[in-house]
Order: sequence, then C-alpha cells, then structure tokens
Amino acid sequence: MERDLHDGTQQRLVSLALNLGMARTAFTDLPDPARQVIVRSHEEAKQALKELRDVVRGLHPAVLNDQGLDAALSGLAARAPFPVRLSVDVPERASAVIEAVAFFVVSEALTNVAKHARASEADVTVRRDGDVLHLLVRDNGQGGAEPAKGSGLRGLAQRAGSVDGTLRIDSPSGGPTTIEVELPCA
Repeated sequence: MERDLHDGTQQRLVSLALNLGMARTAFTDLPDPARQVIVRSHEEAKQALKELRDVVRGLHPAVLNDQGLDAALSGLAARAPFPVRLSVDVPERASAVIEAVAFFVVSEALTNVAKHARASEADVTVRRDGDVLHLLVRDNGQGGAEPAKGSGLRGLAQRAGSVDGTLRIDSPSGGPTTIEVELPCA
C-alpha cells in the first residue's frame, strides 16, 4: 500500500500541484475571482500532498525509524502465533526505504506462514554483507507455496523488485519453505 500510494497517488498530486503552481504564475492577467480559485486550489493540492506523505510515513512502525530493523523485527517475531528465531546482523543501517521493504517482506512472509504453512516454528535471518541486505525466512510447514497461486507471494516479489531487489522461493511439497531476498543498500 505504501508503494502504491507513493508511486501512484502521490505522483498525481505532485503533478497537480506543479500544474496549478505554473498556472498561478502564468495567468496573472485573469480576473481576480479566477486567480483566487487557482491560488486556493494550488494551496489545497500542496496541503493534500503533505497529508498524504504523513500517511505514507505512518504506515510503517515508528520503532523502525527510531530503533532500526532489529527492534522492529523483534516486535514482529514476538507477535507471531508460533515461535520465531530471529537473527539480525546489520552493523550499518540501510536507508529508510530498504529497511521498510525488509520489514514488510518479513511481515508478509510471517503472515503467509501463519495463514498457509501449518508450521510450528520459523527462522528469520537478516544480515548485511557490504551493499546487500540478505533476508531469509524459513518455516517447518507443509511447503507447496507457489507465487502463481497467491497474491501474498507475488506482493513480496513486487516489493523486493520495487527497489531492484530479488526474491527466491524454495517450497517443495512437504516443506520446508524458504524465502530468500536480497536488497541493494547502495
């Protein structure tokens, strides 16, 4: 949702505000009532853009901004309906965008495990190796996960791809399922 708002709605509002700003500057010879409509519309578009940015920023947890990926993922692991072993080795923080993608990938992966895998436990490993953030989510469930069959796995691939990352899924029938994601930090 964050990506859709950023790439779709936010871009349209930016374009609208820009066009209204150009009209405000260019059409100085319009009657005052018409000019005032353009001025008010331009100000409203800028305010709507600011409010949308605040909403987008609020979509990911504050702990991610304040304390980083380890703390945010610890919260996800603690709330999972099964035990999650979490290992985070990220000596240098990635950008806020990459951290948000990593957070949402792990969140969606754990949600999929809870909904579909019939797993009794999962492992989440996150490590940074140079300019690449590696994510590994593995469960001991029934396997058989296929991106073509569900929007959740396609969503993971789209989210990773939105920052030029990669996603691999290994999920033989009978399990386990392993999801590997690499996100560029440079």
